[in-house]
Amino acid sequence: MLSPSRSSLLDVDVRPGKPPLLRVDASDDAARWAAEHRDALRAAVVEHGSLLVRGLRLRDVAEIEAVFRRLGSLMTEKEAFAARRRYSDGLYSSSKWPPNQPMCLHHELSYALEFPSLMLFACLIAPTDGGATPVADSPTVLHALPTELIERFERVGWLLIGTDDRRAVESYCRANAIKFEWQPDGALRTWQRRSAVVHHPRTGQRCWFNQIAFLNEWTIDPEVREYLVDIYGEDGLPFNTRFGNGDAIGADIVQLINEVYEGNTARERWHGGDLMLVDNVRTAHGRECFEGPRDVLVAMADAVHLVDCSPTIAVTAS
Repeated sequence: MLSPSRSSLLDVDVRPGKPPLLRVDASDDAARWAAEHRDALRAAVVEHGSLLVRGLRLRDVAEIEAVFRRLGSLMTEKEAFAARRRYSDGLYSSSKWPPNQPMCLHHELSYALEFPSLMLFACLIAPTDGGATPVADSPTVLHALPTELIERFERVGWLLIGTDDRRAVESYCRANAIKFEWQPDGALRTWQRRSAVVHHPRTGQRCWFNQIAFLNEWTIDPEVREYLVDIYGEDGLPFNTRFGNGDAIGADIVQLINEVYEGNTARERWHGGDLMLVDNVRTAHGRECFEGPRDVLVAMADAVHLVDCSPTIAVTAS
């Protein structure tokens, strides 16, 4: 990735409460435009953490894939939390998530040992209302959270607990530092302990990098949580997060994290044909509630390894 000075080649509009916006007129050949401006676009993402590009007027899946492949090295998603439609190797729909439920801000695959450093989004159909992909600057969020909470997470990390019943994942768990245990009913229970704070692999910035609030039981709709607890019990939820030593993360902590995110969120409604680039380590992203059809394509690009981000919690694959 090139130095931020290259981004000066682009006329980026930086506005309070909005993601940085670049307006272009490149509807004739969006893929060629992306290839010609790749370095400047990538430099703008280094400088700002995210960039919304408006004016490419992306029209179909093939055109979006061509643009994505000129901007980064696409990854195949592993350890997916929510279902997606797979268009091709490395090109997906946005996560299947109820339109009336917001998707809390998070960093993609922050529970994995390898994750994307760059997220690519493109909008084919914008919803009639809502549905933005909000973003928040992670170093700013880190600074706004209570020091004692950050120090605790740096000391013990965070724990993602999941339940599955697919026996084929055993070897994957061993290779990716995921503790697992078979339950009496045949279900597979997993635990993976990760750092909540990492250093950006290129800039060295300390970043709040996790999915602690997003995957926590207290973020689930209360009625859904109550139903799941009735079915599975308090310790048998399909997924949950805890402090790395196993201590419960209370509803007050989850609320605090989400309030800090909200206080530092930038948002802009999608227009059909928009492109968005997000630095996945520096910038959290989410999805707001929406009405009407919404078709946003996603790619994860330029894999980075956790060990290259100076984690505070050491993990070793067995």
